This record gives sequence, C-alpha cells and structure tokens, in this order.
Amino acid sequence: MKKLCVFCGSAEGNSPAYLEMAQNLGKMMAQNNVALVYGGASIGVMGAIADSVLANGGVVIGVIPKTLVDYEIAHKDLTELHVVEDMHQRKKMMYDRSDAFLSLPGGMGTLDEMFEILTWSQLGLHSKRCFIYNFMGFYDSLLAYLNHSHKEGFIKEPHLHMLEEIKDDTGLLKLVSSL
Repeated sequence: MKKLCVFCGSAEGNSPAYLEMAQNLGKMMAQNNVALVYGGASIGVMGAIADSVLANGGVVIGVIPKTLVDYEIAHKDLTELHVVEDMHQRKKMMYDRSDAFLSLPGGMGTLDEMFEILTWSQLGLHSKRCFIYNFMGFYDSLLAYLNHSHKEGFIKEPHLHMLEEIKDDTGLLKLVSSL
C-alpha cells in the first residue's frame, strides 16, 4: 500500500470549503488504497482528512509529539498513532513512512513541515515527490515568493520545480491514483 504524507492545519480555516476539501481528498485516498500519514490530530483540516479516510475504509497513520497530544487533541481512532518526543522525530517518522508529500492549506507548522522536506530533497537526502494543493488560490502568494526568490538568484531552477502545484480535484485524483 502506498502512503501519502499530508501536511495541513490543525485549524479549520474560515471557510467550510477547507474541511470539505479535506474530506474529499480522504475519500479519494481510501478509494485508491493510499494510506494517510499525517500529524495525528483529531481537529481542524487534519482531523477532517483522517476521519474521511477512516470512514471510507482506509488506513491512517498519525505521528504526534507528546507536547501536542492535548493541544492538538490526538486522534484516538487511527490505524496507528505514534507519540514521539518532539517535532524533529515527528517529521522524521512521517518522512520514513511516506512515499510522497502533499501540503494542504495550513499555518506555520504546515509550512515548517513542507519546507523541511523540500530542503531535504534539495540536499539530495531523498527523491520523493512533493506537492502543494493551491486550493482556492491559498498558496498564490507563497508560489509567487518562490518564483521571486528564483528570479533573485536564491533558488536554483531545478529546486524551484521540486514542489509540484496541484490546482483542483482532478490533480488530486491524478496524484492519489498514480502513487
């Protein structure tokens, strides 16, 4: 079974569309026999995708640091829940258990996870594919920043293309069906 690591928010966002998007992705993943590897929370976008994968008969592997078990409200009904010492162990375990990475809308933690995995790729520590779902233009500014950094000489051309943009449900379905 292929495993997709999804980085996303423990918040719900200001629009119900974020939760609906996560639920749709979770259903796609379960239907395509793709396991979810994620941050282990039962709330926000994280909880919505995990609940959806589970409700559709899929496998969910959560990884959460001890310090966030209560804060992010660790999901108790997962296929596997790993409680680790810190964020570094969380990211390493999520990396080790995944075949590819997808960033959904989220906040600083989502960006931290996404950029660390991209940095590992840039340094040649892995060659797993990294995707960003630019849902409703959520990441337009971030993608513009990356392009600006490239134009200013801070990101090399090959590194700019390590992060593959997905713009719609069709792109998500293509991703999960091709893993």
